[in-house]
Amino acid sequence: MSDVAQVDKLVTQYATLKREIGKVIVGQDEVVKQVILSIFCKGHSLLVGVPGLAKTLLVNTIAEALSLSFNRIQFTPDLMPSDIIGAEILDENRHFKFVKGPLFSNIILADEINRTPPKTQSALLEAMQEKAVTAAGHTYKMDLPFFVLATQNPIEQEGTYPLPEAQLDRFMFNIKVGYPSFQEEVQIVKQTTSNDVQKLSEVLNAEDIIAIQDLIRRIPVVDNVMTYAVNLAAKTRPNTPNAPDFVNEYLSWGAGPRASQYLVLGAKAHAAIHGKYAPDQEDVRAVATPILRHRIVKNYKAEAEGLDIDEIIARLF
Repeated sequence: MSDVAQVDKLVTQYATLKREIGKVIVGQDEVVKQVILSIFCKGHSLLVGVPGLAKTLLVNTIAEALSLSFNRIQFTPDLMPSDIIGAEILDENRHFKFVKGPLFSNIILADEINRTPPKTQSALLEAMQEKAVTAAGHTYKMDLPFFVLATQNPIEQEGTYPLPEAQLDRFMFNIKVGYPSFQEEVQIVKQTTSNDVQKLSEVLNAEDIIAIQDLIRRIPVVDNVMTYAVNLAAKTRPNTPNAPDFVNEYLSWGAGPRASQYLVLGAKAHAAIHGKYAPDQEDVRAVATPILRHRIVKNYKAEAEGLDIDEIIARLF
């Protein structure tokens, strides 16, 4: 099948996938779209939202519609790397055998990732980057596709271990999960307080997703869109030739080259699900906020004036 035909097919597949997820998840259209885009781009996502907004249900629902294996890991202060990677044990023949941990799954929900110590966070981040883990001197490959969705609670920060900027950079998207509208909440309460159980149909499987990920990489990008994406990331770096005055005034740190890569990849995927055979600047802008949100560090002046990161990104456009 040609790439053009595959893009046309992807539009239908994406619409069907959204419809299936919508049977269980009410609203949150932008959140669902960004999670799916990151899967199509071989990326990982960080979900930030208060408790009770169906983050776990969302990931579970997507895994079911994609016919992928799913594990939820509750991160706690006493969680060790071996608890998520696995460990070597002695079998009945007194030989060492590696028993895989919950990390060996297609989709991982790392719940409250900032509640666990840096040693365990690093074990997860190695798996995200390398698509493999090392235990007792042996390397074990993850099942593909492999996708980590980590959640952070923006409140109750006592006793947490915030992810450093270098580790946050491993996540393609920082997705804000907001409260539902009044009508959406009424519908949520109706659905969740009855015995009705929605049965989801399988829309895609692991092979389909790997084929889509390869297709996204093959989508061509014209030079002016590539330049626009790189320039957008470069503008966020204070005290550099491309930085506007307000960036020098309000930011202490900007996005690195990985942001430029994700802007181009995200734009390709965004174009493909909308039936376009090549991305334009509008596609770059559509994915820019969740990609740049966690890669930009405000200075004390921006904090004092109560400036939101999203406002600063909007000014970059």
